[in-house]
Amino acid sequence: MKKEFNYTRFYTLLKKMPGADKETLVYQFTQNRTVHLHQMLDKEYDAMCRQMEDITGYDERRRKQYDILRKARSGVLHQLQIYGIDTTDWNRVDAFCKDPRIAGKRFKELGVDELNCLNTKIRIIIRKRKQEDK
Repeated sequence: MKKEFNYTRFYTLLKKMPGADKETLVYQFTQNRTVHLHQMLDKEYDAMCRQMEDITGYDERRRKQYDILRKARSGVLHQLQIYGIDTTDWNRVDAFCKDPRIAGKRFKELGVDELNCLNTKIRIIIRKRKQEDK
């Protein structure tokens, strides 16, 4: 039975490498065995794509995007702690975030922009709570 494989990763990276040739790359990473992607071993394909990511800087951009997302998540979790939600209990965090008035999604499904909006909402809620307490 033939395995199904998606070569989007390879072709996306190949577009970012002007002058690179598919056949030459495949031939090089298979130690001159083949020029066809579908005949590559999984470890050869992965090694080739990782090296292409290093050359194009794609991996570095992805790391930076992840760092931005991680910082936004951290900010929201901190505000949730201040609000009084136990952030070690993901069910509580998700229940709070799923409320349509808050975010309408589970915490892990929120993007950077949504997290920034959520951070602002929680800050407003906390500020209003403090004003009511006075």
